[in-house]
Amino acid sequence: MSVILGIDGGGTNTRAAIVADGKTLANGQSGSIKRLRVGAEAAEANLRALLKEVYEQAGVKDVRAACCGMASPTMPGVKEWVTAVFDDFGVEQFEIVGDEVIALDAAFEAGPGILQIAGTGSNCIGRAADGSRESAGGWSSRLGDEGSGYWIGVNSLRRALHAFDREEPCQIIPTVSKIWGTKDMDEFINKGDGTPSPDFAALAPAINELAEAGDKVAIATLHQAAADLVDFVLLVRSKLRRKHGIAGEVPVAWTGSVIAKTPMVREKFFAGLHAAAPNMPVGKEEVVSLKGALWRAARMAAAGDRRHGSTP
Repeated sequence: MSVILGIDGGGTNTRAAIVADGKTLANGQSGSIKRLRVGAEAAEANLRALLKEVYEQAGVKDVRAACCGMASPTMPGVKEWVTAVFDDFGVEQFEIVGDEVIALDAAFEAGPGILQIAGTGSNCIGRAADGSRESAGGWSSRLGDEGSGYWIGVNSLRRALHAFDREEPCQIIPTVSKIWGTKDMDEFINKGDGTPSPDFAALAPAINELAEAGDKVAIATLHQAAADLVDFVLLVRSKLRRKHGIAGEVPVAWTGSVIAKTPMVREKFFAGLHAAAPNMPVGKEEVVSLKGALWRAARMAAAGDRRHGSTP
């Protein structure tokens, strides 16, 4: 029996599954394993707790092959600490890759395509038939990540403060103030500008509710998020055509809570792509990145290679 392990280390949650001969033996979820988000100690504790859970659920003591997709896998120290955890859990062969890699493979396996990621952060990656890749966005929460949950949280507040200055009606500040537990405007600003920063991405569902209720500032923020995501896809499409000689349309897939759970963004995203490229195939269902990690692990197990390393 060939037992494989797949891990999807997202910005907020980490998911794992153990599969043997095509049958799922275990599924589990824990907190983030992104060091920059939760710290080195918490990241390792979350991964160890998750593996303990799925190993016990599956009734296994080791696995043949594993693929871990996570943010920033080439950062100093990341390969080493994940390797140490895998060694402790009896993983025979493994690879540590970017979370965008497993998402691409979940959508297209090894084939060409464009993937728009829009969750806590955002990133758009395209892959040509020869495996070469092009990208747009994904330049971190402070410097980019337009259209992400973090971007929606921060920019809805910026727009709301402009509306406050103009004395225009907007419910974003009172709504977020209630979430944060701030009593006045000074406390609200200190909270938003404080260190450590609030979890701005966690505000996205509240902004969505306000938009659905008709708040003009919230609606404008979500419309801009969708427009930015469309622009990223079209930019990657242009790069693939110009630099890799792709003549026809490349299929587009997507993943992340912003598109999956925010109808206004999703509808504008689909409509924007259709208006700009009517013949572009766009997937209607969210890509499950964990499937890409399992696909890569299964391929590794079948090849019989011993791969202890990191792939960007």
